[in-house]
Amino acid sequence: MRRLLQKLFSKPLIRLADKYSSRPDKQRVHDALSELYQKVNNKPGDRGVVIPFQPEKDKFIILSDQHKGARDYSDDFTLSEKNYLAALDYYNQQQYHYINLGDSEELWENGLSSVIKHNRNTFDKERQFLERSAFIKIFGNHDLYWDNDPLAALNLKLIYKTNVKIYEAVVLQTNVNGAPLSIFLTHGHQGDLQSDGNWFSKWFVANVWGPVQSYLRINPNTPSSNDHLKTVHNQIMYDWSSCQHNLLLITGHTHQPVFQSLTHLERLYIDLDKANKANDQAKIEQLRKQISVLNEKGENKFNFPGYQPTYFNTGCCCFDDGDITGIEIADGYMRLIKWEYNLQGASERIILDEARLTDIAAGLTTEVNPPAKIQTVL
Repeated sequence: MRRLLQKLFSKPLIRLADKYSSRPDKQRVHDALSELYQKVNNKPGDRGVVIPFQPEKDKFIILSDQHKGARDYSDDFTLSEKNYLAALDYYNQQQYHYINLGDSEELWENGLSSVIKHNRNTFDKERQFLERSAFIKIFGNHDLYWDNDPLAALNLKLIYKTNVKIYEAVVLQTNVNGAPLSIFLTHGHQGDLQSDGNWFSKWFVANVWGPVQSYLRINPNTPSSNDHLKTVHNQIMYDWSSCQHNLLLITGHTHQPVFQSLTHLERLYIDLDKANKANDQAKIEQLRKQISVLNEKGENKFNFPGYQPTYFNTGCCCFDDGDITGIEIADGYMRLIKWEYNLQGASERIILDEARLTDIAAGLTTEVNPPAKIQTVL
């Protein structure tokens, strides 16, 4: 019976989840981001922290949206756990700072004690960064508990064996090409009434979506449905970041990787256009195959006028094939990376896209007025 119901309802339910899980209002989101950014800069240590860094020396890994659960069928993190642990081993050995960008624990669907019980290995790995004073934990909408519950600080100390400060945002500050550059990091749910602490959303997830997802064994975080055209929420994030001065924005929340304001598929179409103009047949064939793998059919054309490389999204650590994605800042570069299982079942780090910070900064306009938006079909 379960298999029949899976076949009948999995795709419709995933489409409904994609359509109704987030209802962001552009002005509300923009106001919330602006207010938070100003608070962190004007009063660091309260809602966020400001960290000066040297691009060629300091290293950061930004991961988000593990949604650690109770290892039942509604636990989206189960298949990704080994990749996550392997990634943390690698970044700890390489002396990275780890910024956990929120929704690390799935506390809409699960009690905290159950999450702690089934995720001791991941908490132990995260604690290794704390021991080097190289761990920052930001809350999201699914683990809002860390910010608003009076027992949160005590439970964090029980988990990590030390005091842990919870933030809403981080601002990394540096100088690139002789000019200041700020990188603003937050979960990305701010201003979205559907997910920003909304009681109905939490009730629906805990009492309706969670049990249905568990019974039908559905994970809606499929790479194929998250690599295409940007979600409305990501577009709103880009619109805000493109209006700022000398600033890059990194969020999570949408589970959709974005690098330099483009999804992976959008980048492939731009590269295909360049290959066509250069008449590079080998490259054209390679890109067409990659686009086909992402399930884009037909001769769709997209127009990208005057976009700025201001917006980045980590993706998530709970894709249904076990992959995790994140953003690295290291060696003067920003990189979109993926950890996946190779043919032998071992975890492997893949660079999906990268660019030097100097090149990214050079692509920013000096004007703070909104530029032309990326034209996509939403």
